[in-house]
Amino acid sequence: MTVAKLEDDDVSARLTRLEGWTCSDDRRKIVRTFTFRDFNEAFGFMTRVAIKAEKLDHHPEWFNVYKTVKVELTTHDADGLTDRDFKLAAFMDEAAGSIQ
Repeated sequence: MTVAKLEDDDVSARLTRLEGWTCSDDRRKIVRTFTFRDFNEAFGFMTRVAIKAEKLDHHPEWFNVYKTVKVELTTHDADGLTDRDFKLAAFMDEAAGSIQ
């Protein structure tokens, strides 16, 4: 299934509704770093996101060290950002908020 790449104006508007997310310099990814109290909380967050990502068939690029999870979202099929990235970002914010 093909997904439509978002225009720059749409990306900018959607970013204003997300807290802590920024756009990469090439405007192909949105990025955020989450910091939790410890590894257990970080891993719990990643587990919740992994379950949602499977359901959405949209998987994050992420890197975890101890209590920090750095996330990059992009839609490779569209060679940039799509609605999927913003849906997963909103879910991540919600999941992190329930922990912190």
